[in-house]
Amino acid sequence: MCDAVLLDSQFFITAEAEKKRYQLHQNNIEDIGYQQFVKPITDAVLNTFNNTQSGLDFGSGTGPVITKILRKKTFEMTTYDPFFDNNLNALKQTYDFIVCCEVIEHFNNPQKEFMRLRQLLKPNGKMYCMTSVLNETINFKTWYYKNDATHVIFYTPKTAYYIAKTFGFNKVVVKGNLLVFG
Repeated sequence: MCDAVLLDSQFFITAEAEKKRYQLHQNNIEDIGYQQFVKPITDAVLNTFNNTQSGLDFGSGTGPVITKILRKKTFEMTTYDPFFDNNLNALKQTYDFIVCCEVIEHFNNPQKEFMRLRQLLKPNGKMYCMTSVLNETINFKTWYYKNDATHVIFYTPKTAYYIAKTFGFNKVVVKGNLLVFG
């Protein structure tokens, strides 16, 4: 069992409403606070890969701050976002690493998306997913994270292990709100 909490699809908002919600985000790539927020992912990439390896910022949104930080370190980064950077060519190659920051909780069809992401990853590659992880200390009824209408699936550590096993990752490491699949 995967242990994820899924919103019933009858409550999914339209793609148009979803895009409007994302446009409200204040994702300024120059914002130091935003850069600090994504630091668990950028640090993990910088500690594992070098600038001869390529990455995909999947769900890069309106302000691809991870891409900006890694490009500044001369990494080759490709961006993809279904609403703001629908670069279908990005989905036709493979990558040494993939970053998904505050993305996987929006997956209306998580099986399809994790299968796609796994196929985009080179052998021995890693996928870094940051999301608020639901754990036993959280009271779901009062949890702020579930109140965003675009958040349709919530992951537990057990869910991460299920994803790793189901989609052919050799291992997963859960570090707070960072899930690292390898």
